[in-house]
Amino acid sequence: MEQTEQIGREASKITEEQPASVEKKEVKEEPKEKEVKEAPKEKKENLKEEKTKEERAGIAYIYSSYNNTIVHITDLAGNTISRISGGMITKHDRLKANPTIAMFVAKKAAERARDLGITGLYVRTRGQTGETGIGPGGHAVVRSLNKEGFKIISILDTTRVPRGGPKKKGGKRGRRV
Repeated sequence: MEQTEQIGREASKITEEQPASVEKKEVKEEPKEKEVKEAPKEKKENLKEEKTKEERAGIAYIYSSYNNTIVHITDLAGNTISRISGGMITKHDRLKANPTIAMFVAKKAAERARDLGITGLYVRTRGQTGETGIGPGGHAVVRSLNKEGFKIISILDTTRVPRGGPKKKGGKRGRRV
């Protein structure tokens, strides 16, 4: 019996020593975890620096009438990056000015601009001359460009306004009914 008790005591001593060695390993592993935690911070700082370097602006000219929607994206120097119209998306004349088609027009134009590194846009909207506002697709294009991840820097309405101009048709007293 004494031998079995001695063997039991020795076994308990061995099991007690093992957790101590495991604890020592854990202490050694902690500095590695701290090193790993410091590395992502450096990566985040590098990413912020890269983002500021890569910011490029462009100009999006949006012509939206009641018959069509045209999106023309250029760089700041005026070089064309992409130009897409409603007729390039759909073959139905009645749908070219539709807001849904305008969203697809903006998405297609945005793909090409994103490939060339454009991240921000100055938006210039234009409606039909003499009309009171832009067509139905104009607002949908601006919303879609925003959803595509472009930073909208400013929006400006450049619709042309007639100042007198040529004589309207219909004669001196207008159309008689």
